[in-house]
Amino acid sequence: MSDVAFLALPASETSRLIDFEKAELHPGFAGGWILVVQGEAPYRNMDVRLVPRIYIRQPEYWGIEVVGTLPGGAVPDVTGPYAVALPLEGAMGKNGVEVVGATKTERFDI
Repeated sequence: MSDVAFLALPASETSRLIDFEKAELHPGFAGGWILVVQGEAPYRNMDVRLVPRIYIRQPEYWGIEVVGTLPGGAVPDVTGPYAVALPLEGAMGKNGVEVVGATKTERFDI
């Protein structure tokens, strides 16, 4: 499947961009970098992941989305903290990465 065909698929209704409070880069054990993001999920049962965007060519800053998924429906009025990490091998822009949340982004030069 080509990138164009992938982007033409319908968007999910169970996953959303969510906000983050803190993002940090840490050196990896065997070189490279690990992105660590923390925040408050809008639902305690939300599965939070860091998902690299898809590009045809290497961008200046590789977008890493903070994505929340509700696998079994929402538990209303109960939030919960999250902390997720992603090794940045294969998801590095020419200048660095950009963490993309629901209402803000943060760039890291590497």
